[in-house]
Amino acid sequence: MRIGDLAARTGVSVRSLRYYEEQGLLDSSRSPGGHRHYDEEGVDRVAYLQRLYAAGLSSQTILSLLPCLESPSAATSDSAFDRLVEERDKLVTHIAGLTRTLESLDELITLNRARRAASVADPDSGEPAGRHRARTVRPVRSGRVSGPG
Repeated sequence: MRIGDLAARTGVSVRSLRYYEEQGLLDSSRSPGGHRHYDEEGVDRVAYLQRLYAAGLSSQTILSLLPCLESPSAATSDSAFDRLVEERDKLVTHIAGLTRTLESLDELITLNRARRAASVADPDSGEPAGRHRARTVRPVRSGRVSGPG
C-alpha cells in the first residue's frame, strides 16, 4: 500500500509516517518511481508506534524497544521491560518534582492572600483599601525545587 493509504488506515499523517521512517521506526520499499510502499504489517506497526508515543516515549526510546517486537525473545523482552521501567521511574521523579513545585506555589498564594487580607483589614497599613502593591514573598521552604530538565 502507498503512504496515503497507510495514513488513511491508521489515522496518522503522511508527515508522521515519513518521520517514523527517518527515525528508523518504520520501513518501506520503493517503487521504480520512488513511491513508498508498505506491507500489511505496517498498519500494526504504526498502531504500536502510536501507543508508545502516547505513553510519552521519545523516538530514541521507541527505537530501543523495537527488538522486542521484531525478534521476540526472553532477552529482548527483558531489555524492553527494563527500559519501560526506567522511563516510568523518570516520569515518577518528574511528577514528584512538579508536585513539590505546585505545593510551594500554593503556599505562596496562601501567604499572598493572607497579606492582602491583612492590609485591607488594617486601615493603618498606609495602603488604600482595594489597592494592592506587588510584594516580595519569602519562600516558606528552605530547599529549592528545580524545574524539569
